[in-house]
Amino acid sequence: MSQPAGDPGELALLVADVFEAAGVLRRYGERTAATAGQTQARWQLLSVVSDGDWTVPAAADRLGTSRQAVQRIANELVDDGLAAFEDNPRHRRSPFLRLSEDGQRALAAISVKARTENQAVLAALDGLDVALIRAGLRQLTSAVRTRLDDTGKDVPGGWRRHGEGDGGDHQQSADQ
Repeated sequence: MSQPAGDPGELALLVADVFEAAGVLRRYGERTAATAGQTQARWQLLSVVSDGDWTVPAAADRLGTSRQAVQRIANELVDDGLAAFEDNPRHRRSPFLRLSEDGQRALAAISVKARTENQAVLAALDGLDVALIRAGLRQLTSAVRTRLDDTGKDVPGGWRRHGEGDGGDHQQSADQ
């Protein structure tokens, strides 16, 4: 394994840049989700549970937030008819969260808007290799996660990013 270029100060600056980008992207996502009457948080959860078997705790792990925060949003989506809880045969007290037809339509509308917005952003990036940046961010995330593993804190058991290992990516990752 080769030594990475840069020094610890460069890594600190990268972390600051990632936080700044996350804030800007969150505001951009809020604007995009609002076109379908949703919030960024609701969009994220709609996207996560749009494919596969997702419980609230698993979705919280994927989103990197608390189970309680995701439960609140899940309950709102269910109350608004955008999702429903379905029995989980493996865990009676942790049902699957599934999108309703209205939820699928809301996610599709946001995704169409996001693709249009993303095209405009990509045009402004002047040939920047987005796939290379994503690979670097995944490598950084993995390295930090390993450090968290060493301390025994903040690492969900059995966590696996949706789509990792099967050649797919999660819909929001592609659309946002």
